[in-house]
Amino acid sequence: MTEILYLNGEYVSSLEAKISVFDRGFMYGDGVYEVIPVYSGMLLRGRAHLSRLQTSLDELGIVNPLTVAQWMKIFVILIAPHDVLADNEIYIQVTRGTMAKRDYGWPEELVPNVLVTCRPQIYPKQDTQTLGERAVTLVDTRWSNAHIKTINLLPNTLLLQKARSLGASEAILIRNDHAVDGTQSNLFIVNDDIIITPPKSNHMLGGITREIVIDICQKNKIICREKDITEDELHDADEIWMSSSSREIVPISTLNQHAVGKGKPGPIWLQMIQLYQEYKIKVMRAPAV
Repeated sequence: MTEILYLNGEYVSSLEAKISVFDRGFMYGDGVYEVIPVYSGMLLRGRAHLSRLQTSLDELGIVNPLTVAQWMKIFVILIAPHDVLADNEIYIQVTRGTMAKRDYGWPEELVPNVLVTCRPQIYPKQDTQTLGERAVTLVDTRWSNAHIKTINLLPNTLLLQKARSLGASEAILIRNDHAVDGTQSNLFIVNDDIIITPPKSNHMLGGITREIVIDICQKNKIICREKDITEDELHDADEIWMSSSSREIVPISTLNQHAVGKGKPGPIWLQMIQLYQEYKIKVMRAPAV
C-alpha cells in the first residue's frame, strides 16, 4: 500500500510528495518535529505532544500554521487507513518555509512547510525484555538548547552512530560530569528501589514518555525523584532505563561493556513496564488526547 501523507494542505502519495530544495529545513535544519504514538487508533497524550510542538515553534520564532483542531483532523484522516489493532506513530515536521534563494536570514512573511505522516511503530527486539540492551557513555556535543525538538539532529545522529560502532544501541550523554539523556531518549536510573531521572533543563529534551513514567510512579506510590545524576552514580546504578515515545521504556543491561546490576532487566523495570502497558490499555479504552 502506497503511503499517504499530509503536505502543505494536501493529502498526497509519498511517491508524489515534493518540496523545494530551498526549504530552510533542507538547507539549514531550520524546523521542528514531533512523534506521537497511536495505540488502537488513539493518540497517546496528543495534546501534550502538540503543546511541546508549540513550545519548540515558539523557541525558533516560527508561527504555528494550524490550530489544535486542524492538527487533530489531519491525524484522524491519516490514521484511518491503518489497522485499528496496530500500533502506529504520527510524525510531524514544520520548517520555517521556502526561500527564493539560499540566505541565512529570512523574510517575516515566510510560510511554514508542514509534513505529517502515519507509520507502523517499530519496537525494540523481542529479546530486549529478557536481555536488555547495551549503552555507552559519550561526551555531549549537542548545542546548549537541546530542549528544543529541532530537526537539526546531526550531533545526535553522529553520537548514535558512534555508539553503534561500539556495539551499543544508545549513548548516554555526559555533560560536566553529569549524565543528561540519550541521543534519542530520556534517562532513568534505579538505586535502592528509588527511581531517579535528571530534571528538565536546556540540555535535555523533556520527553512525554518520561512524564508518563513520573505520573505512574506518583499514582502507584513508587518513589521517583528528579535530580542530577553524576557519572559515578550512573555507573553504580542498580538499573538503567531509556525512555522515548517510539521505543517506550528500554532496560539497559550493559554500560561500557560492564553489567548494570545483575546484567539483565531489573525488578523495578519489570514492574514499571507492566504498569506502562496497563496505562496504554486505559488510553485505548478511554480515548483522551
